[in-house]
Amino acid sequence: MINIKTIFESIIISFSMYSKIPMPNIDWKKENMKYAMCFFPLVGLVIGIIMAAWMYLAKFLAIGSILFAGIATIIPVIITGGIHIDGFCDTVDARSSHQSAERKLEILKDPHIGAFALIYCVVYFIAVFSFWTEININMDTIIFIALGFMLSRAFSAVSIVTFKCSKNSGLAYMFSNAAEKQVVKKSMFVYIVMIFTIMLFINSLLAIITILLTILCFVKYKKMSYNEFGGITGDLAGYFLQMLELILLIAVVIFGGTS
Repeated sequence: MINIKTIFESIIISFSMYSKIPMPNIDWKKENMKYAMCFFPLVGLVIGIIMAAWMYLAKFLAIGSILFAGIATIIPVIITGGIHIDGFCDTVDARSSHQSAERKLEILKDPHIGAFALIYCVVYFIAVFSFWTEININMDTIIFIALGFMLSRAFSAVSIVTFKCSKNSGLAYMFSNAAEKQVVKKSMFVYIVMIFTIMLFINSLLAIITILLTILCFVKYKKMSYNEFGGITGDLAGYFLQMLELILLIAVVIFGGTS
């Protein structure tokens, strides 16, 4: 039976690993890491709440689109410490090398940023910023944006406990190996069903589009990981998370309705 202390420590580990939110220092052990991935979407919930508050404030104060988009772009980076965008950059570098899977895995471990990583990182943030300037702030878009941060992390967690790891080391392997996989899978199922249900209730068209895009992106992520790297890594999971959040932002901008 799971005790309260284990749950509390699992939450601390999840937030300590995937955010810069101050947490108490604890020892990371297999026992308290088993359920850490169960709480990964809660990091997204915190980001979503802060983003929703910023959207409400921007609308209330009639803040200009440039300032609004700039702050909206950096909020997730500040809260996460850039851990996922780091994975995005490493993955872009590795994929752009067009080398063997073994060589790509070596590039993922390289602490230096390559030219392609820099170029695509700039392109990524320009795209995010640009679509934020075009968003219509209304109840639908606020809720979908907030839930999107949870959704991306729920699917990322599913991949960690479901997909094959490309190597027997690294963050993905560490959390996958330590996880109580069936518990994590069931937890993510609850998160995903809850999120999609709320979305369908709020805006059925945008919800269906979100569901289809998320599944398509998830399948593409698995295929790319297996074909190019022989499995997933923490960097690839971060790459998927960043790409899904951009895709969902674009969907909200296009299908989110008017303010």
